[in-house]
Amino acid sequence: MIRDLLPKFSVGLSPMDEVTTKEYREICKSYGADVLYTEFVASDALIRDVEKSYKKIDFTEKQRPIAIQIFGNTEQSLIDAAQKVESLAPDWIDINWGCPMKRIAGKGSGSGILIEPDKMIYLTKKIVNSVHLPVSVKTRIAYDYTTKKISEFAEKLQDTGIQLLAIHGRTKQQMYKGEANWEEIKCVKENPRIHIPIFGNGDINSAKKLLEYKQKYLVDGILIGRAAVGNPFLFRQCKEILENKTPYTPSLEEKITICKKHLNMAVENHGERRAIITMKKFYSRYFIGIQGFKPYKMQLLEAQTVLEIEQILTRFYYSVSSK
Repeated sequence: MIRDLLPKFSVGLSPMDEVTTKEYREICKSYGADVLYTEFVASDALIRDVEKSYKKIDFTEKQRPIAIQIFGNTEQSLIDAAQKVESLAPDWIDINWGCPMKRIAGKGSGSGILIEPDKMIYLTKKIVNSVHLPVSVKTRIAYDYTTKKISEFAEKLQDTGIQLLAIHGRTKQQMYKGEANWEEIKCVKENPRIHIPIFGNGDINSAKKLLEYKQKYLVDGILIGRAAVGNPFLFRQCKEILENKTPYTPSLEEKITICKKHLNMAVENHGERRAIITMKKFYSRYFIGIQGFKPYKMQLLEAQTVLEIEQILTRFYYSVSSK
């Protein structure tokens, strides 16, 4: 049972394409993330044995409990992909019924399926019945505000046999705009017929907000997405506030040390060229709000080798420390 793998309240890293990589999951775990999800992978790519997709879902024992997340919209490809994933022995399989990106949702996968909730329920049941591992679902509250909301069919999803439901508090049409609607998540949690864990997701950008939403919306766990990019320290801060401690503030030295570690782990897992490209989306987030970072950011984005990047980060540290 998934519930048996979880603490009483879970703080997890939400699945994100090209963010929740093997190395970054490991870093977030070291800072206290209770639950990890891999990047999402296409069912069609898995059944074709595409090497890149398998690299996305590779994990270490230290990362448990971990879910491998798949997406697709045809019955046989999803079943075949789920069975392929099962052979890799994650703790459970997660179905992505939540991604709003056009290349995914536009083809009826991810949150694109929310316009057809009956199909979503049908496919989910087929996947659950095709594997022995537990299955969970991550979705959104609705396709848009004119269509059926998750609170209206969460019970049917539960009846498919899934063991956890994570809900992002926006519609598919909202993408990442506007505020997440946690009241709709709370409606699902307060349904007396719902007995599986309910995780909430959306707009959690601080330990203080996580504690506030835990108390207000009564969820069993919270997944942190965009606010965790380049900010693994947030997981330690969240754990500390849940223990009635004052959340710590990472020093610049710690941020640079972890950024360098992230870079070198990425090189080990993906090679230097790919690692340099992947890391570009993280620099601004690691050093957000630190005065004087902008010129160093430009240098980091233009750097061609790991040695260059490490030297730039060292110069940045000394330029700030000397002031």
